[in-house]
Amino acid sequence: MITLTESAVIAAFLAFCRVGSCFMVMPGLSSARVPMQVRLFVAVAVTGALLSSLWDAIVPHVSRQPGVLVPLVVSEILTGGLIGLLARLYVMALQFMGSAVAMLIGFGGMGAPGIENGEPSAPLGEIISFSALMLLFVFNFHHEIVRALVASYEIAPLNTAFDARGALISITDTIGEAFLIVLRLGSPFVAYALLVNLTIGFVNKLVPQIPVYFISLPMVLAGGLILFYFGIATMLSLFADGFLAATLGR
Repeated sequence: MITLTESAVIAAFLAFCRVGSCFMVMPGLSSARVPMQVRLFVAVAVTGALLSSLWDAIVPHVSRQPGVLVPLVVSEILTGGLIGLLARLYVMALQFMGSAVAMLIGFGGMGAPGIENGEPSAPLGEIISFSALMLLFVFNFHHEIVRALVASYEIAPLNTAFDARGALISITDTIGEAFLIVLRLGSPFVAYALLVNLTIGFVNKLVPQIPVYFISLPMVLAGGLILFYFGIATMLSLFADGFLAATLGR
């Protein structure tokens, strides 16, 4: 017979497994720049805040038997990690497009430590990804993550095992949607790079004596930065709209 105190502790631990694994993977909070203690305290605080509303969904399935508790813990960790991963895939797609934009306009040769993680990347791509991430936090996307965690107990109750097939389908669909969004956002830079490089190639064929590449590089950079200056606001706004629409749609 399990007591009320034991059931409360186990219920809190199970809720923390789903919330903590989600926060460990979600964009922003999972950054290497955020101290581990901060991430832990935020996950504990959110777990405590949500436990009252999740009590009826968790406590009836609580058991201290290892054969029941261990599969529950594994399932909760995988479910929370999936929720955080689905949100992170959009930011990863934008980081990929940011690096591609920097390369397309000739600004991708200089690598620097990333803002969210320590991996070297183009500064222009980091500006795009960090600005988009900051904009998402301004729009309270982390509230949508919390809402998704609460709603996940209706879609994936505690008494059901982790659906690996459904998770793979969700990941595949999210990757497709995310890259479709960022390809639309980066299409002006792709068109600009194709047009400019095609023009430079024709000029190089016409006058092979002149080092056209070295002469044209400053102009290509200037044109790309001008296009970036006039398009960054619209680009970030459309990304935030697409991200929130996809998140709310799920």
